[in-house]
Amino acid sequence: FNKRTRRNQYLGPFIAHEMNRCITCYRCVRFYNDYAGGTDLGAFGAKDNIYFGRYEDGTLESPFAGNLTEVCPTGVFTDQSHSDHYTRKWDLQFAPGICHQCSLGCNISPGERYGTIRRIENRYHGEVNGYFLCDRGRFGYGYVNRNDRPLVPLWRDGSGQPPVTLEVDTALNRISDALRHARRIIGIGSPRASLESNHQLRELVGADNFSTGIEAREQACLDLMNHLQRTAGLPAPTPREIEDHDAILVLGEDPVQSAGRLGLNLRQAALARREAMGERIGVPTWNAEALKTLGQDSYHPVHIAWPTGTDLDDVAAGRYTLAPDDIARLGFAVAHLIDPAAPAVDHLDPDTRETARRIADDLMAAERPLIVSGGSLASEAVLQAAGNIAQALARRARQGSLVLIRREANSTGLSLMGGQTLDWALDELNGGRADAVVVLENDLYQRLSPEQVEQALGRADIQVVVDHQSTATTSGAHFTLPAATFAEGDGTLVNLEGRAQRFFQVFEPAYMRPEARIHESWRWLHALAAGLRGEVVPDINLDTVTRACAEAHAALAGIVDAAPGADYRIEGLRLAREPHRYSGRTAMRANLAVSEVRPPQDPDTPF
Repeated sequence: FNKRTRRNQYLGPFIAHEMNRCITCYRCVRFYNDYAGGTDLGAFGAKDNIYFGRYEDGTLESPFAGNLTEVCPTGVFTDQSHSDHYTRKWDLQFAPGICHQCSLGCNISPGERYGTIRRIENRYHGEVNGYFLCDRGRFGYGYVNRNDRPLVPLWRDGSGQPPVTLEVDTALNRISDALRHARRIIGIGSPRASLESNHQLRELVGADNFSTGIEAREQACLDLMNHLQRTAGLPAPTPREIEDHDAILVLGEDPVQSAGRLGLNLRQAALARREAMGERIGVPTWNAEALKTLGQDSYHPVHIAWPTGTDLDDVAAGRYTLAPDDIARLGFAVAHLIDPAAPAVDHLDPDTRETARRIADDLMAAERPLIVSGGSLASEAVLQAAGNIAQALARRARQGSLVLIRREANSTGLSLMGGQTLDWALDELNGGRADAVVVLENDLYQRLSPEQVEQALGRADIQVVVDHQSTATTSGAHFTLPAATFAEGDGTLVNLEGRAQRFFQVFEPAYMRPEARIHESWRWLHALAAGLRGEVVPDINLDTVTRACAEAHAALAGIVDAAPGADYRIEGLRLAREPHRYSGRTAMRANLAVSEVRPPQDPDTPF
């Protein structure tokens, strides 16, 4: 008989479809529909004639669709971005990484071949990301592979001519000499750079001349969030613990957009109502279909106050389209209803009063209420309202939690380190109180108006930018130093719950690209600091700079314990980034030569 074959669908640029591999296990729709809340993928057909796909060709709409590539056991759904430059998994080089796309800090395994990242897979962490990633974290690695990245030190004379390539020693000598003759140097850090790099910049310019690189409103929100985490009376839960809460108020945030994986945790918290219902009548939690039938559209109450629609609206008990100031007023009203000692809100309209009453009743009726807020609206009033609700719940002895979402991968860690705002740094340059600036992994044009940035940088006699991307800021710099991305360097980040996590170098850029002169930002800045003092550059490794950062900032003392040091061994052996090679055809640099040249030894990590 003729073998039955299927037509494959176009599911967008990230997911490839090969329906002929399907064994009808239903894992895809169980994850996509039941777990992640997607609606555009389903099972079509009857009996033994089942087709898994969309009702028509088109891009999968769920922001968690990429997990289908790991959920599917036979490869019906595969990573299209990996297929475009396919490499067998056992030919890839891996190291533990931390996603830099948001402040949640999901654990990832980036895979490299021939000097480019080929795929990112989930790395299980039971308290943070569990088994799943958002699509931004899984597919958002393209900037590592860009052809227009800085690969060597560059010098521009300001005449508009193409930049001149410099060798490392020449670049360090020129920059050190220029900075040595400057009256005052301003350092501008970055919340997307590691703690070690920001600390080394602070050491280079001095604490009084260090800016976090964050504009004033956002930094004020970060400082307030740190204050609320210490004083609000409710702890910050792990992402996994979020799923154990039975009433949620999201105040001024769209979690799926601002901290993607966190949205899945909130959805599971809402869906957990089914398990509670099943427990009462003896239906075990593993009997998912029975629980789904029992629960139907029953969810734990989720209330969302945000100016527009969110990806969690389908499980929300209430979604309130409000302006930022009105969101804050609603929050203050809820706090007052929970605890009359909280400040009252005058002149509330009847609808808002009734909404506040409904939210307060749900939070008070819950065993473990959860408050979620953050800095997406850049509103201190919204954050203070969330803090007031947390304090009111704490005074009423509720075992709740408070989640405050930051904007970038290291926003929490950098705010704990401290420093002046970006506005202050530009004012110092504009006022002529500084004539040199060192910018660390930060495109200032993305943070303040181009005119404001252009005017301030134009007043600087020396502009040094250390970055791994070509940006508007690097294009105007006198000196550009090529920094390492998360895949090429090591460092420490602090996520939104205050968890310090370390990412490790996946591959050595110079080994794969002999012409490259890419180094970690903290290594460049350490060398500049030595040159500024007129000293020979001393040796430095990751453990040394991490300890120095921890000793300099009491709030960051725990980062030393985020991962084992470079001397860690198992049975006396280092940890492998890749399997042994059995053929010259699979040599690390087989595109250049089949002889396997030994890679340089890594002094910074146990890998």
